[in-house]
Amino acid sequence: MLFRFFSYFSGMNIDSDIFKIQSNNVLPSRGRILISEPFLRDATFGRSVILLVDHTDEGSMGLVINKQLPLFLNDIIMDEIPLYKGGPIATDTLFYLHTLSDIPGSISISKGLYLNGDFDALKKHILQGNEINGKVRFFLGYSGWECEQLIQEIKENTWIIAKEDPSYLLDGEVKDMWKNALGKLGSKYETWSRFPQVPSLN
Repeated sequence: MLFRFFSYFSGMNIDSDIFKIQSNNVLPSRGRILISEPFLRDATFGRSVILLVDHTDEGSMGLVINKQLPLFLNDIIMDEIPLYKGGPIATDTLFYLHTLSDIPGSISISKGLYLNGDFDALKKHILQGNEINGKVRFFLGYSGWECEQLIQEIKENTWIIAKEDPSYLLDGEVKDMWKNALGKLGSKYETWSRFPQVPSLN
């Protein structure tokens, strides 16, 4: 299929840059999201959307937003609340993003979006029957980069940087999040979203 695709265009005058992966030259910072380039073949980071929860000269930390695990929080809270794979580091540690400004000890990530905080207070909020869809998301593990590592990966065009509002990041639907995040950046990136991750399988 891919051979026929290129054969079809071989006699046409098209912009070859459409097949190049190029950064949008936005600097990483807390609250920004990383969108993986379309051909990244990695079990954790392929077709991923990552929220940066910290970025300093010492390193960076993020949570993969769109990779749901076949696990639930029903052992801790009597409800089938899904868990997500935040990254390959500290996979036995629970992290949570939320929009609840009254949870003590929460860390502000961006306007209206917080990380962690008093778990007992959050648990009480949930057990009182408050709606958490679109307001709280739980993760096991996180993603981390050493000093300058993320900057180097961005220079290598592994990541595109964007910004999304909390309602988008905490929405329950993750199936098309990577594709939709690219589409919001313009027509060129929307075209990337239609590329097969492994071209030889197309």
